[in-house]
Amino acid sequence: MAVSLFAVTLDCPDPEKLARFYEGFLGGRVHVADDGHFAVLVIEGEVRLDFQRADNPAPPKWPDPTAPLRHHLEFAIDEEPDEMERRLRELGASVPSHQPDDDHFRVYVDPAGHLFCVAPRANTYVRED
Repeated sequence: MAVSLFAVTLDCPDPEKLARFYEGFLGGRVHVADDGHFAVLVIEGEVRLDFQRADNPAPPKWPDPTAPLRHHLEFAIDEEPDEMERRLRELGASVPSHQPDDDHFRVYVDPAGHLFCVAPRANTYVRED
């Protein structure tokens, strides 16, 4: 039996706004449901990102050992990390003061409060021992 992941869904107060943020970051096309409660970012050849309205999503507190993260997204980039950071800030991302490994990846917060990491593609491969 073949199984594949086709989408990751993020809860947020404004699905279209968050979909447009990720569209600016990743490219692709945004489709918004007529009632505005759901939006989809379709990225050619990739897992799609879905955005679902939640009236009171609580953003994670990070770092906080009493409330560990349940999930976060990780993206590989080909461009220079400082240039990517400039672009992400222009799109509305913020940068937490705690950066555990600035040399290998950087942590960001999207406009709805979800954490995500960005790493140069060379730092994203799993070493096989």
